[in-house]
Amino acid sequence: MRKIAMIGMFLAGSAAAFMGQANAAEAYKIGISAGLTGYVATIDRAWSDAVKLAADHLNAQGGIMGRQIEVVVEDNKSEPQAAVTSYKKMISSDQVDIFVSGCVSAGNFAAAGNVVRAKLPMVLCSILPTQPDHLKWAFTMIPPPRFEVEVRLKYLQDKTQIKKIGVIYDPSPYATVQKTIAEKSAANFGLEVVGIEQYKHDEPDLSAQINKLKSEGAQAILKMGVGGTTLTAAKNIKQLGLDMLMLTSLEDVAVLKPVGDVLGDKFFFVASPAQVYQALPEGALKAEIDQFLKPWRAKFGDRDPNWAGRGWDGVMLIKRAIENAKSFEGPKVRDAIEKIAGFQGTTGIYNFSPENHQGLTENPLYLAQFKGGVATLAQ
Repeated sequence: MRKIAMIGMFLAGSAAAFMGQANAAEAYKIGISAGLTGYVATIDRAWSDAVKLAADHLNAQGGIMGRQIEVVVEDNKSEPQAAVTSYKKMISSDQVDIFVSGCVSAGNFAAAGNVVRAKLPMVLCSILPTQPDHLKWAFTMIPPPRFEVEVRLKYLQDKTQIKKIGVIYDPSPYATVQKTIAEKSAANFGLEVVGIEQYKHDEPDLSAQINKLKSEGAQAILKMGVGGTTLTAAKNIKQLGLDMLMLTSLEDVAVLKPVGDVLGDKFFFVASPAQVYQALPEGALKAEIDQFLKPWRAKFGDRDPNWAGRGWDGVMLIKRAIENAKSFEGPKVRDAIEKIAGFQGTTGIYNFSPENHQGLTENPLYLAQFKGGVATLAQ
């Protein structure tokens, strides 16, 4: 009997060891809710592709603490309700370990409650949820919205004689926040907001809004929001024969270049360091961008690296957090992200803390134009 018992203990121990090895080898799953279709498709495709590229890069080096990374992507169609559905699926069916989701802020907000209940961190390409219990689990890789606004206002103050501006914005949370910031802070830059107009993501013509702003005395338009409406606005300004500047939000260069073709030197856009890489001085930032750009260019050629670089940064941030925590558990990874400071990314240096889940604390953005079809710093 004793011999049988010992055999049983040996088999049980072997089974436990086998299960432990199996669990150790189990993939670490990153979930992405992204607008692969809809108005943020250009941005979120780049973000998602870069997250997968970073995962492949780390997997080739052995993964994270011996575990390979698996990326699960669900298209939320740039719509909040579809985002909720995608999050629920990835939590219940795919059993992801963490989210590195795209730029549909309203969708990330709507799904945050489900993510919090699952105790999974969210590393986002969007502004942060406002509810304290949701915010606790969410971190963002994008600059605060005011940075985008301030770059534009500062340029108008320092480089032009313009005093009156108009604002057009879409109903997304990110654009709405930018609109409010412009309205409240323009006077600090010696500027007056003479009018504010809203438009829909799929609006085919913005000439009514633009004409109204012009009639109210606007000499330049700040457009808050991304997507095809940026080109629509440019064409309307051209068709109306208006002598106005247009300064737009961070966007994929593929979307912006045709706008530059329409408006020429009347068009300015907020740019990340990766979009004006050649103009940067040598240093830690340029070196980090270079480390990302090599595999990105090898796979995707001259595709815009802006949003992609942040997706890459998000994965590298998670790697750092897991290694620091020596754990893959959601709550421990969340706690570790809060303690990361001085993290050099492709956009700037990230400093997180329990009080700050908006990692970029110094403005890393530039104002840019197209010269000869190439994005360059505005003069």
